[in-house]
Amino acid sequence: MTPKTFEARCLRLPAATKVVQWEGTSVFKVGGKMFAISGGFTAGSGGYMFKVSTMAYAMLIEHGLARPAPYLARAKWVQLASNNALPDAELTAYIAQAHALIVAKLTRKARRELGLVSQEAGLA
Repeated sequence: MTPKTFEARCLRLPAATKVVQWEGTSVFKVGGKMFAISGGFTAGSGGYMFKVSTMAYAMLIEHGLARPAPYLARAKWVQLASNNALPDAELTAYIAQAHALIVAKLTRKARRELGLVSQEAGLA
C-alpha cells in the first residue's frame, strides 16, 4: 500500500484526523488519540504503525509481518516489516480495527461529540 493510499484509508474512517508531528510523521487520530502512524521513520525501518488487538499483535509478530512498534509496543502497537507486508485489503481491515479499538476507549461523551454514537452498539 502506498503512503497516499494509507492516508486515504485512515482519513475515510469516521471522525479521523491527521496531524504532522515528530519531524514529518503523519499521525492519524480519533478523539485526539492515535490509531495509526506513517512516515518519518529512520532509514531502513519502513512500515506503517498501528494499534492492534492482543491476538493480532502476537500473530503479526510471530509470522514476521511486523515487529513491536518503538515506544508503543506495550500498548499493543505494531510496525509493519514493510509497506507491502500485508495485502491492501488486509491492511485496510487492520486500520479499521485500530480505529475501532481507540473509539472503544473514548468516553461516551467524546463518542457522542464526534458523532460516533451509532458505533457504540458494535463496540460494547
